[in-house]
This record gives sequence, structure tokens and C-alpha cells, in this order.
Amino acid sequence: MAIPTNKEELQTAIKTNYSKLKKELSKIPEESTTIPNLHGHAKDTLMSINNLVSYLIGWGELVLKWNTKKKLNEAVDFPETGYKWNELGKLAQKFYKDYEKDDFNTLCTKLNNTVQKILSLIEEKSNTELYETAWYEKWTLGRMIQFNTASPYNNARGRIRKWKKENNIL
Repeated sequence: MAIPTNKEELQTAIKTNYSKLKKELSKIPEESTTIPNLHGHAKDTLMSINNLVSYLIGWGELVLKWNTKKKLNEAVDFPETGYKWNELGKLAQKFYKDYEKDDFNTLCTKLNNTVQKILSLIEEKSNTELYETAWYEKWTLGRMIQFNTASPYNNARGRIRKWKKENNIL
């Protein structure tokens, strides 16, 4: 799928990629979701399916946090307070920890809720706000949302499909 360049394309990309991801997630046996046998987001680490879903929730919640802070004219620490852009592996580990007590079904529900909040956020914005105004450095809000939703959903789906094949999960 091409990189979205307007509000409608962004909404479609998120809905399409999330729908495909959700379908893959629905076919995973819950007992397999806590086993750390996927390549992690930091070099030489392993993660579980639950960690992967936690990662997606974490980034989605960051997008919402950034927007809320900007709306209130508060300073935003990108990507997150205490983390630099070259420390995304550490940030991924934080997301895993943030949601480690949640089971697979709870994580899937939280991810779904986060996706719905992001879609609502997009719905509230005009195309100009999303794609015709720099929002963070040279990036538009629409692009920042896409970087942290539609693209990672597609990436996660690919990881899950590969993992299912390696683990003989149909």
C-alpha cells in the first residue's frame, strides 16, 4: 500500500492494515502468546506475541499523548520523556513492561481501543491539519500517525505470519 498523502488514505491505511493484523491475531492460540520466540525490537532480543501487541499499543498511546500535549500547548518530548530517537529498542522494552501483566485478550482489547481513539482523532482533524502543516520538525501529523500505526500494523502482521509458519500454526 502506498504511503497515505491525505486524510482519507490515512484512515483507509489504518483500517485496512489493522483489520488484516486483527485477523492474524485472532488465529493465535492464547497459550502461545507469552513465549518469547520472535525477534525483538532491540538488537539480539526476543519478544512474545504479547510484547508485540504491547509495542503497538505503546506507540498508539504515544501518538494520542503527543496530540493531547500539542493541543494544550504543552511541550512534547519526542519520542517519549527519557528516550531519544536512537533509543527505540529501550522504548520498546518499556512498552513490554508497561503491559506485562495483561493477558493476550486484554492486550487485543486495549489495542482495538487505541486504534479507535486514533481513528477518532483523525476524524476530528482537517486534511490541512493532517497533511498540509508541519507538525514535528518536517513531518506532518498525518505522517507521524502513519509511522506509528498503519506501518507498524503491517510490519507486525508480517512478523506474525512468519512466526506462525515457523511454529506450524495455521
